[in-house]
Amino acid sequence: VQLQASGGGLVQAGGSLRLSCAASGHTFGVLYMAWCRQAPGKERDLIAAVSRSIGMTYYVDSVRGRFTISRDNAKNTVYLQMNSLKPEDTAVYYCAASSGGRLLRISDYSYFGQGTQVTVSS
Repeated sequence: VQLQASGGGLVQAGGSLRLSCAASGHTFGVLYMAWCRQAPGKERDLIAAVSRSIGMTYYVDSVRGRFTISRDNAKNTVYLQMNSLKPEDTAVYYCAASSGGRLLRISDYSYFGQGTQVTVSS
């Protein structure tokens, strides 16, 4: 499975961005897709995830209510709509795909995209 993320950039605090991630290759076995982020000097954290079949979603507390993950199975694409962005949202954002395990567990995600930089200025 190959993942190609796009949509990052520089935005002022309070602004919005929409990330996209297109999956290709052997995607038929993918059960979950997620967005993770990694700030400088910190670990990569899973922040939002969605199940491909029923669309069940999960968010970490820090983004719940501001970010929305969605998927378009026909296009093999997952999106992350980010609103009310804060400087602490600055990070490299990665999309990820999992063929099993748990929706919430980053260690169960075997495939990661190349990352896209999101910078939120104050």
